[in-house]
Amino acid sequence: MPYFDAASSAPLHPVAQQALLAALDEGWADPARLYREGRRARLLLDAAREAAAEAVGCRPDELVFTPSGTRALHDGIAGALAGRRRAGRHLIVSAVEHSAVLHAAATHQAGGGTVAEVLVDRAGRVAPGAYAAALREAPGATALACLQSANHEVGTVQPVAEVAEECAAADVPLLVDAAQSLGWGPVEGHWSLLTASAHKWGGPSGVGLLAVRKGVRFAPQGPADERESGRASGFENLPAIVAAAASLRAVRAEAAAEAERLRGLVDRIRARVPELVGDVEVVGDPERRLPHLVTFSCLYVDGEALLHELDRAEFSVSSGSSCTSSTLTPSHVLRAMGVLSEGNIRVSLPRGTAPEDVERFLDVLPGVVRGLRERLGAPREPAGAAEPAADLVVDSLGKRCPIPVIELAKVIGEVPVGGLVTVLADDEAARLDIPAWCEMRGQHYEGELPAERGVAYRVRRRV
Repeated sequence: MPYFDAASSAPLHPVAQQALLAALDEGWADPARLYREGRRARLLLDAAREAAAEAVGCRPDELVFTPSGTRALHDGIAGALAGRRRAGRHLIVSAVEHSAVLHAAATHQAGGGTVAEVLVDRAGRVAPGAYAAALREAPGATALACLQSANHEVGTVQPVAEVAEECAAADVPLLVDAAQSLGWGPVEGHWSLLTASAHKWGGPSGVGLLAVRKGVRFAPQGPADERESGRASGFENLPAIVAAAASLRAVRAEAAAEAERLRGLVDRIRARVPELVGDVEVVGDPERRLPHLVTFSCLYVDGEALLHELDRAEFSVSSGSSCTSSTLTPSHVLRAMGVLSEGNIRVSLPRGTAPEDVERFLDVLPGVVRGLRERLGAPREPAGAAEPAADLVVDSLGKRCPIPVIELAKVIGEVPVGGLVTVLADDEAARLDIPAWCEMRGQHYEGELPAERGVAYRVRRRV
C-alpha cells in the first residue's frame, strides 16, 4: 500500500532501525553516571549530539535533544521570550506557521504579550521585506521572530536567509522551525534558534532538536534539572536519540540524488492532476518548494470522503480540508493563502517511492473524484438558462462543504452577466472556498455580509 504522507511522519529509515537496536544494547545506562556503563552511554550521547550539530550547522554545545519537535518549539519560544523580556514582549510569526508556534503565540498573548502575524501571498510565501516592516511597527519592543523554513502543508520554502538579515539588522533573534526541511539540507542564513523533529526525516518519534546560538539570551521555563544544559528535563531517550542522529546523517548523504528523483515524480503529479481531473487548484509555490510534496484541492468534493476513497484504493494521503477536521474549520495555512480548501489533498512522497506507485495514483484519482462529484450532484459543465433571472439567493444554511460551492456553481449561469448570486451559508469553509471558486472561475467576489443566520456571500457574474 503506497504511503504518501511523509510530511506527517516519514517511515523509519533502515539506518535508524539498526542504530536503535544497537543502542538498546549499549545505551541503556544513565549517561550522567561515572561507572563503565554510564561512560559508554555518555559517549553515545555525545557522538549523537556532534552528528546532529554538524547537520544543523551549529556547535554541539548549542544543541539539546527534546522529547518532540513540538516541545522544542514551545521551549524555544518560551525561553527566548523570557530571556529577552527586558527588550520587550512583542512576538512576530508568519500566518502559516505550524500550529505549535501559533499555540505558543496565543499563550504569550494571554499572558500579556503582543503578537504580530506576517501575511503570505497566494503561494504561501512571505514577501521580501515583510518581517522588516513588522519590526518597524514595533521598534525596540520585539523580543523574538519566528519563521518556518518550509511549509508543512503546501511545501513552500520561505526566504529564511533574507528574513534573518532583516531580524539581525533590528537586533532581534529569529527562531526557525526546520522540521520539514532539515532532512533535505541545512538552513541557510544567520538564524538564532532552530527546532526540528526526528520523525520527519525517518528517525524515531519522540526526539526533537533545539539549537540556541551562543550569545542569544535564553531563560529556560518550567521545571528543569541538570540534563541537556537545563533546557530539556528528564532522562534522555538515548536509543532514540542515537537512531535520530544516525538517520539524519544517512538521509543527508542521500538527499541530493533523492530530491532530484522525487522532484521529477512530484512535477508529474503537479502537471497531470489538473489534466486528468479538472476543476483542480494546485497550491504552493511551483518552484521554491520541498522536492517531495504537492498539495491540490478539487472543486465539488468532500475532503473526508476523498481520503476514505483513496484509502480504499490503498493510498495513504493527508488533507487540510475542514471536512476532515474535528474543528470543522479549514486549515489555517490554506486560509492564510486564500486558496480553495474543499477536496484538499497533500501528497508527500517518502524516500524510495516507486514511479509505478505514482502512476497508479494518477490512474486511480480521476475515477475517485468523478464518482464523488456524481454522488454530490456537482455540475458537469457551466450551467446556462434561456431567460436568466436578475439576482438569485441560494440557501445553503446547515450544509457543509462542498455543497455551498456546488449550489453556487449550478445557478451562476441562471443570472445574466452582471447579475448577483447571494449564497447563505453557515459553514466556516465557505468563507474561504467561495472566494477561491470565484478566482478559479473568473467571477467577481463582492464580499460577505452578516445575515439573520450565517453569512451572505455575494458573487457577481462576469462570464
